[in-house]
Amino acid sequence: MAVYLVTGAAGFIGSHLVDALLERAGGDTVRGLDNLCTGRLSNLSRLASPGAGSVRAGSVLDRIDFREADLRDFDALLSACEGVDCVFHEGALPSVPRSVKEPVPSHTSNIDGTFNLLEAARQMGVKRVVYAASSSAYGNQPGFPRVETMAPQPLSPYAVQKLAGQYYMQAYANVYGMETVSLRYFNIFGPRQVPDSPYSGVMAKFILQILKGERPTIQGDGEQGRDFTYIDNAVQANLLAAAAPAEKVSGRVFNVACGERYTLNQTYAVIARLLGYAEGPLYGPPRPGDVRDSLADISAAREAFGYAPAVGFEEGLQRTIDWYKAEFRRSAAADEDHLNMIEKEWREGKYRGCS
Repeated sequence: MAVYLVTGAAGFIGSHLVDALLERAGGDTVRGLDNLCTGRLSNLSRLASPGAGSVRAGSVLDRIDFREADLRDFDALLSACEGVDCVFHEGALPSVPRSVKEPVPSHTSNIDGTFNLLEAARQMGVKRVVYAASSSAYGNQPGFPRVETMAPQPLSPYAVQKLAGQYYMQAYANVYGMETVSLRYFNIFGPRQVPDSPYSGVMAKFILQILKGERPTIQGDGEQGRDFTYIDNAVQANLLAAAAPAEKVSGRVFNVACGERYTLNQTYAVIARLLGYAEGPLYGPPRPGDVRDSLADISAAREAFGYAPAVGFEEGLQRTIDWYKAEFRRSAAADEDHLNMIEKEWREGKYRGCS
């Protein structure tokens, strides 16, 4: 039996990864760490099958060792890494716009926090760390599709921070022999992505605005392209990378995407069609630090650990829309009551891992 630690466990990607680890047979132990700055305990307290909208308190929190802690708290990380075989490092302060507006907390969370995690893992004898890197490292350089051997050209503080974490992963593999794998995510989307924040992913924001009867705004001309990747594909890549032979993956970086490009205008049109919405989008100024286009070559991940996207663009959009529809049907009061209940029970020490 293995012991897994997921940082950012209450976040969008981290909570899906926790679910996938718990669904596997074998009696593995899952430990979760999150400072709940952007993560939500509700992500770990509900049964979130797409479209079901069902909620059961403690459905995940009862089954993991959850710890509220910050990546900048080294002692907390030492404790969290004790006895762990593999870390999935999803924890970060996400978003390009946030890093532009507030570069200092992004820097300390994403660079200092990643270094602390690596050093705690080294001291505690963790065998492997799988790191959530970012396709923003490629910047706006010419040449498509993006290949891992391209020289990075980060445009934003966030891109620099995630790239620094990737370099730290490679250094710890080279110097200390720790098995590290960096997965460069390309525009991950799906259920649980926060839709009502200024830093939300574009798909989540479009869907919620249309459900609320608001007309979405595209920042820029809408012809910027993205290699949108459904959450299940990212989770699959993490699990495969964690199990792959060290000689094939350690110290390396891999693109995680679908290998297809869709413009924001095309994406909006599909979302509007699936929701039966007839209005076109509004347009606003481009966001500073944004990459204009992205398209990934995913052959390295396929060859190293058998990665192949299982859920395509439109199917992923439909699943995501179904989930947000179910969530939208629940009243804001019910949402708040549920979250307050989970917070109260967790504070009272109902869930394992509480002090």
